[in-house]
Amino acid sequence: MKNFIFFLLVLPLHMLAQEQTSSEKFWNQLKAHCGKAYQGEIIAGGVAGDGFTGEKLVMHVRSCEPNTIKIPFFVGENKSRTWVLRMNDDKIMSLKHDHRHPDGTEEDLTQYGGTSTNVGLENLQMFPADAHTANILPAAATNIWWFTINNTTLTYNLRRLGSERYFSVSFDLTKAIKTPDAPWGTEQ
Repeated sequence: MKNFIFFLLVLPLHMLAQEQTSSEKFWNQLKAHCGKAYQGEIIAGGVAGDGFTGEKLVMHVRSCEPNTIKIPFFVGENKSRTWVLRMNDDKIMSLKHDHRHPDGTEEDLTQYGGTSTNVGLENLQMFPADAHTANILPAAATNIWWFTINNTTLTYNLRRLGSERYFSVSFDLTKAIKTPDAPWGTEQ
């Protein structure tokens, strides 16, 4: 018994804790911004009349629970969009797009997204479209969404395979802005 106790006393701390997966490292980087909001800009795929170009783009890491992070994405005065990231027991992340009307009810096209096929990288998580997405938005069946994160930037990206559709928004994580009001469908 003495040898076991001695072993525990000299065992390095990093050996006591289980190594984090890449998805957990990504999650913790994002969670570090909980409560903060950032302004973004379209860096690819913006065209006049798309509803995004020329609008103020803001993301707010509003809610960080153990297995769910909610990030409202405001486009001008439109507060209908929230990115919902979830981590399952296998440390695999999923992304859903929660779309709401001003009265808080769900839009017809909502809860689309996908689940990563693996733990990804600590600075990149990818989400290929799932069956629900293909069912409600057949044209989006080949969508892949992904986020990148580093010390200064978070990007949200969309690519529709087999088409020219590519959209990317970059947020400057070095300049927090005033926290916006709640998204539609959420209490203040």
